[in-house]
Amino acid sequence: MAVGNLEFIKSASGTSVSSLSVTDCFSDKYDVYKIVIAKLDLATAGYQRVRVIDSGGVDSTANYDRAFLEMISGSGFLEGRSTNSTEISYFGYGGTASSNLGGNVLYVYNPYDSSSYTFLQWQSAQYENTNNWGRGTKGIGVHKVAEQITGINFFPQTGNYDNITVNVFGVK
Repeated sequence: MAVGNLEFIKSASGTSVSSLSVTDCFSDKYDVYKIVIAKLDLATAGYQRVRVIDSGGVDSTANYDRAFLEMISGSGFLEGRSTNSTEISYFGYGGTASSNLGGNVLYVYNPYDSSSYTFLQWQSAQYENTNNWGRGTKGIGVHKVAEQITGINFFPQTGNYDNITVNVFGVK
């Protein structure tokens, strides 16, 4: 079903899981995908991490670069970058159901094109009522292998997801 410039592709969710894989969500139909973390409750507050899924499964080799800027109203800015990492870290922030409100959105570019790297761009915004401050993050990343990517894997910095729901849309 198309809504504006987005077409819903797939949804995945998990309860009390250490990671969530959304498989077979990319195809040659779209060059750009929007992924919305619709629900995110963690056992322990922390940053989110992401990896791509290729024909061999979740790629946990040192094929990722990323850069981000995090803006925290109560403590200032945090900037970071890494190369040749085994994951893209600092993809948004999540907290326990009672301590954190907000959203995380990830755009994925050219994942199914086997002749191109896969690029990622994200933004997130949260309100933490435990600290009474706002937190926003923007970042970019790349998976530096020209191969066909079929899915994506999310996992928290520490602990498990109490609840997570991910929606994938194709961008027209």
